[in-house]
Order: sequence, then structure tokens, then C-alpha cells
Amino acid sequence: MFESLSERLSGVFDKLRGRGALNELEVRAAMREVRVALLEADVALPVVKDFVDRATERAVGADVLKSVTPGQQVVKIVNDCLVDTLGGENADIELNVAPPAVVMMVGLQGSGKTTTTAKLAKLLKDKRAKKVMMASLDVNRPAAQEQLKVLGEQVGVATLPIIAGQQPVDIAKRALQAAKLQGFDVLMLDTAGRLHVDQALMAEMKAVSEASQPAETLLVVDALTGQDAVNVAENFGREVPLTGVVLTRMDGDARGGAALSMRFITGKPIKFVGTGEKIDALEPFHPERAAGRILGMGDVVSLVERAAETLDVAEAEAMAAKLAKGKFDMTDMLAQFRQMKKMGGLGALAKMLPGMAKAQEAMASGKVNDKSIARLEAIILSMTPKERAKPDLLNARRKIRIANGSGVTVQEVNRLLKMHADMETAMKRLKKMGGLGALAGMFGGGGMPGMPGGAPGEMPALPPGMMPKLPGGFKFKR
Repeated sequence: MFESLSERLSGVFDKLRGRGALNELEVRAAMREVRVALLEADVALPVVKDFVDRATERAVGADVLKSVTPGQQVVKIVNDCLVDTLGGENADIELNVAPPAVVMMVGLQGSGKTTTTAKLAKLLKDKRAKKVMMASLDVNRPAAQEQLKVLGEQVGVATLPIIAGQQPVDIAKRALQAAKLQGFDVLMLDTAGRLHVDQALMAEMKAVSEASQPAETLLVVDALTGQDAVNVAENFGREVPLTGVVLTRMDGDARGGAALSMRFITGKPIKFVGTGEKIDALEPFHPERAAGRILGMGDVVSLVERAAETLDVAEAEAMAAKLAKGKFDMTDMLAQFRQMKKMGGLGALAKMLPGMAKAQEAMASGKVNDKSIARLEAIILSMTPKERAKPDLLNARRKIRIANGSGVTVQEVNRLLKMHADMETAMKRLKKMGGLGALAGMFGGGGMPGMPGGAPGEMPALPPGMMPKLPGGFKFKR
């Protein structure tokens, strides 16, 4: 998400960062480029005007222009303005009511509402430990109720039994009664998708809202529709008291205009974003993290959270014990590759790490991708346990056997061995410097809140020889 906007803004700020001093004309020229970038990203004109005016007013101040690093100060100001435009703090779902908390899902036809209902139900069940029931009120679309039932079975969430011919308001009342009697924490109502001009369905939605008194009324909109998504939010907001928005298909929205315009124009916070087709591809929306991604600062907090969710604790402790001794064999390397895949692959990680624009460019050009990681994994799996523990055993004959077994060339086997040797050397240097605790200390310091030490948009400084290398000879650049 936000790829095209991030690329444009990175170009603007790279020029500013490279200068030791800035004058007001240079700052205003940069802000004009920011204005064009936002308009090209399909951000609403009133939002762009307000954003640029606020950022320019702060950026041309004497404190910025006379600072030691004026370029970095301007980037920080733009970051803060982005966070404000996106909604400030994360707006969490409100479930602190007498159970069951009713969550009513509304939206246009084809916005992904039914799938999003199941995704949100899974998230509440798995991460909030809530007992959730879903009920489909869509009696218009063929097999809509059956679709929700199937999704419920997939995610392990109960669905209200279907009674043919029952009308939406009656279904809502029956669902509410069933949820109370069976002790459910949350009741999710999936209403029928409607058109802009469909007054009958709008009236039905209002009747369901009055009958169920939802704690949350979430509007599901497709981020790919751009400014039309904002118009939809305004139209629905006039009919029912919306409490938040869920933007679907954010993974396919390179511009991000809907996300940047939504809070400013409608006053409704974005609470969740859909990031893929998988049933668990729904994330809470954090304005400060989104701003970090837009400006190329990464999203380290989300990366740590994802690692915590996928990490095998016992395996991690065993790995830490080996690393503390400066040991790192091929089995450890294989574990790292598999952990990377669990966390969404190389592409997902690169988007979350600060200063990774070069890595993303290499992946986009096909030099480095998740397939190359799979090839490296295949090479390690073609080794014997003894060879994985002692890579020094690999002579020319063994390398040929491994290459044939994994379907790669001997040169690729050699590149993997070189990569392993570099990583092992880095681990030994780390041990001499005081171990993993010393590395943790390097990542502290005076960066922006939530960021590793160092200037915004830059990788934290590592000792010489500690910069990691990627397959195919690609190397991260400072």
C-alpha cells in the first residue's frame, strides 16, 4: 500500500536530506512537489490544501531552517502532519458494553463485506479471546447466508442458523436473543450490500440499526475506488451513525488516496484495513505506522508484533543460546528462512524495515524475491545433517551432489556458503562486542518515537561488516 506516493515523496526528501542548509524558497519548492504527489495519489483537494498549508507553516519556521539537520526536521514535520491527517492515534473497536456487543457491518455491493465480517470475527476470537457469533441479514443476494456459514466454519466462529424467508430486522432480533441466551461476547451482523440510490435498502439498514442498537457500525469500503470510497462514507454517514471504516484491498492500492482523505472529510476513523485475500489478512489501522511506511521509515512496531505472533519460543531460545556462543550453522540459517516465510516473505519484511527502498527496488526488478529464498532453502535441505552442522565438509564433489539434488547450479551453492560465512563472521564479531545485549543497545537512541536510533528513513548504524547481504549478491546500502 502507498507504494507510488512513498516513491514520489522519497525522491523529494532525498534532495532535502542531502543539503546541509535550507532556505525558505527550497522548503516551499519541496512542499509544492509534496502537493503534486498527494494529488496524483488521489487525495481529495481540500485534504491536500490543508495538509500542505500546515506542513509549510511549520517547516519554514526559524527553528527548522537554522537547525543542524533541516532536511530531517522537514521530514519529521511531514510525518507528524501525515499522522494527524490519518487520524492521530489508533481508533480501536469499542466492545466495552454489556454483552453481547453488536457490531453491524454495512457497505456497498462488492466491497468485500461478508469476507471482512468473517476476518474480523476471527481476529476478535484469536487475538481478543472473544466468543463471537455471526448472523447474515442479506436475504437479497443468492447464497449470501450460506457463504457466511461456510466462512464461519473455516474460522471456527458460530453462525446463526438460517430460517428461509425471515426478514432482516427479524433475523437481527433473533440473533440478539440467541447471543444473549448462549453467552456470546460479540454479535456481528452482516447486512445486505446496497447501491447508492437504493432507498429501500437504506431504510432497511436504519431499521436494523434501531432494532439492534449496535456498539459499532463499521462501513466496509473498497480502497481501490479512491475518492468514491470517501463519497460512500459520507452517504452512509447521513443514514446511520457510523463509528468507523474498514478499508479493503489496501494491499492493491498503491496510491492511498482513500486512506489519506477518509478521516479528514468524514470525521470517521479507519479502524481496520484488509491486506490480502487470506482469512487472517485484516489488521488494525495505526496512523503513525502508516505514515512511517509512506515516508520510507518502515513499520518496525508491526514487524515486531508479527514476529511475536509467528515465533516459536522454544526454537528462539535455542537459537539465542547458540548465537550467544557465536555459533551459526546451516540448520540455523534454514530456520531463519522459514521464520521469514511465516512473517509474510521477503517483500512484506522489506516494506516494514526502515531505509529498505533499495531492497524493494531489487525485488521489483526480479533480482531478489521469495522464490530465491525457496531455492536457498532447497539447497540446505539437499545437505546431510552432518554437512549442515559443518559446512567446511563441502568439497567439490559434495557441492555437485547438492546442486543436482536441489536443481540449482554449483555457483548458487557457493553463494549460499559465502552468505553463511558472512553471517557466521558477523555473529562472532557480535560475541566479541558483548553479545546480543550490545546489539540491542545499538538500536536505542535519539531517533523518532517508535523508530530505531538514527535519522528518520535511515537504517540504524551497524558496525563494519555487519550489514546483511541478500541472495544474488545484492547488498543493503546505507
